[in-house]
Formats: sequence, structure tokens, C-alpha cells
Amino acid sequence: MKRLPITTYIDLLFCVVILPMIIMLVPVDKWIVHDTAFAVCLIIYLYVLYFVYRRAKIPSLFMQKKYGHILLLVIVLVGVTELFTHFPQIDFPNARLPLDFRRRLNAQTVWFFFLVVSGFSLAIELTIELFRQMLSKQQIEAEKNKAELALYKAQINPHFLFNTLNALYGLVITKSDRTESAFVKFSDILKYMYNNASAEMIDVGSEINYIRQYVDLQLLRLNQHTHVVFEARTDDEQVQIPPMILITFVENAFKYGTSADEDCALSFRIVVENGVLFFEAENSIMKKRTSGSSPIGIENCRKRLELLYHNRFSLDIAEDQEKRTFKVYLNIQLR
Repeated sequence: MKRLPITTYIDLLFCVVILPMIIMLVPVDKWIVHDTAFAVCLIIYLYVLYFVYRRAKIPSLFMQKKYGHILLLVIVLVGVTELFTHFPQIDFPNARLPLDFRRRLNAQTVWFFFLVVSGFSLAIELTIELFRQMLSKQQIEAEKNKAELALYKAQINPHFLFNTLNALYGLVITKSDRTESAFVKFSDILKYMYNNASAEMIDVGSEINYIRQYVDLQLLRLNQHTHVVFEARTDDEQVQIPPMILITFVENAFKYGTSADEDCALSFRIVVENGVLFFEAENSIMKKRTSGSSPIGIENCRKRLELLYHNRFSLDIAEDQEKRTFKVYLNIQLR
């Protein structure tokens, strides 16, 4: 069953509860008996006045700087109300109050009701407009975040492809017998990337398998000088995670932490327990990066994490030049 918008409930509250209570402040029962036409017309006019305000949306017109429309509407409503104060009155022979006094009293009552209904209507419209502006701002922010995430993801993929193609090229020119296996793994990785290019979330089991294939692909091009440890365990492989959120750190480790001539070590650890992901990456520093710059892709990934999880993640990076090690610690509250 479709739910009614909140504005409908506000209108019902005003029409069924608030306005009748306001009308009861005056002796409307006596008006209905002695001046039925005036009482009925006044009640109808008040309801029409309310819905004219609701339809006109004066705060919205003000935001659009349509001051001429607002002025015209106010002039028309004030004019109609002034005309209503001159509603013909019946002079009863036995009336307790003089006719002129009754006319002035009725005119004051009409203006009182006009101000009350106008004030309430404008207050409601102003509140609704404020909520509308807040929702619009949130939607714009959400679209902006979505666009930024798409941009960051698009920046990650070319970086990955560039590094992997370099690895494959190395295997081809050395005529390694592992070339065929490497292309099979590369094909599986490309299939994963294609299938999840537009996905916002995937299960963590698929992401772990993707990283494992990437590590295996890198091992095919490395020699005995590089020692790699990969550990992954999870208590729920269906927990959702953004695709390709961890690969940046793995790529960075292979880019700066491997050597064909010196012994080096890399280790990766992924643990998912109770909806919390723990990721650790450590590598030897075998190549120097540009002074003052962040490792490739890490700042990109940090921004992506900030957009996705805000205060539900922690990312710590430790670089020890003396021991020549680089460590990454990432903790994400997935649910």
C-alpha cells in the first residue's frame, strides 16, 4: 500500500483539527443561526485561502526571486479579504447589538482569521521548503560522491592494467614457460573487473579470490629473490565490500617491494570477523619513490574510503627507512 506524503497529513491536520478549533473561538453557532450565509462563506473562504497559500508556495517563489508574483498574490488576497469584510449583514429587529457594531466586529473577525490562516500556511510552507532544500542538498552531495567514486575507480583500473601488462611483457620477452598460465590468470582478472566495473558492492569472498589471483600472477614473473606470504580468512564470505578497494595496496607492495637481484619479502593478511575487515600489507622497500609524494594510488584509495565509510575506517601507514620496510594497516567496519 502506497504511503501518503507528509504534506497530506499536514493538510488533514489543519482542515480537520486546527481550523475548526480556531473557528470555535468565535460564536460561530450563533452566526449559523442568525447569519448563515456569512458564516458558511467565511468558513469556505478560510479553507480556500489555506490551499491558495499551499498551492502558491510563497517561500519557493521567494527562493526563485519571483517577487512580482508574491506581491500580486498578496494584493489579490488582501483585496478579496477586504471585500469580504463588506459582506451584507442582515438587520434583525430584536438584535442585541447595533448593525454598525456587528459589521465592525465581523470585519475584525475576518482579518483575524486571515492573519491566522496566512501565518500558519506560510509557516508550514517555510518548513516544507527548508526540508526540500535539505533533501536537495543531500541528493546533490550523494550524486557528487557517486561521481567521485566512479572517477577514483576509473583511475585504479588503468594503473592495474599498466602494471600487469608490464609483468606479462616481461614473461613474453624472456620466453618463460609460465607465460600461458599468466595469461589465463590475467584473463580471469579482466573478467572480474568487467563484471564488477559498475557494481557498488560485492561479496568479500570474490574480492579475496581476485587479490589471490593477482598475487599468483605476480609470482609468475618473480624469481627466487622474492618471498611472498598471502593469508586470508573470513567467517562470512557474503559480507559486502566495495570492489577493488584493497588491490591498490597490493599493487603498491609489488611495485616498490620487489627486486630481481636482492632478497625481499612481501606479506598480505586479510581477516574478516563479525563484519569487520582487517587488512595488513608489508613489503621491503626496494625502489624509492619521488620525495614528498604518496605511494601511487594510496591517496586515491584513502579518498574513496572516506566517501564510502567516513568515520567507520582507519588507515595507518608506517614507513621505516632504517629497516627498509613499508606497512599498511586498514580496518573497515563493513556493517
